[in-house]
Amino acid sequence: MTAYVQAPGLRWGPPRAARGVPVVVDSDLDFDAFYRDTSARVVHLVYASTGNLTLAQDCTQEAYARAWERWGSVSRADDPLSWVRTVARRLAISQWRKDTNRSEAHRQLSLVQETAKISPDRVVIVEALKSLSAQHREVLALHYLLDMSVEAIAADLGAPAGTVKARLHHGRKALAAALGGKEAHHG
Repeated sequence: MTAYVQAPGLRWGPPRAARGVPVVVDSDLDFDAFYRDTSARVVHLVYASTGNLTLAQDCTQEAYARAWERWGSVSRADDPLSWVRTVARRLAISQWRKDTNRSEAHRQLSLVQETAKISPDRVVIVEALKSLSAQHREVLALHYLLDMSVEAIAADLGAPAGTVKARLHHGRKALAAALGGKEAHHG
């Protein structure tokens, strides 16, 4: 199997060739470089969105496994990294829903007692993030953790730039309020 080499200056964008002459390389190397260059950012994004590092790592691993299975088409996508991020986020959301439903069922049946000890600072931050909508958490993570522009986030999410700006604005405002309220009670 082969894949096209990306043009210099592109970050895993569409394949380009000089005057219609394709440059071909081994897809294993292309995928390996893609994984090495991008996987940590995907883990960070999913972790920021979920607050669960193990879930983030698992979903990222599964997203890259799916990309590898479809590397012939994924590598030719306009933005392969966006494809992987979207798959990882969707896997995390799906797993989070399953875990939430399972935890709620256990709680209601009194089968699980909450005894985990975590730092007070982490509790404050996680609770503040949980108070935000999933859409606000997602754009905040993309903007602040991946340093993506409003336009890049809009393209990644398939949403208008104005919607992304509004989500950033309201997300920051809600996070500040949640942290301000928690800090007042905490400290």
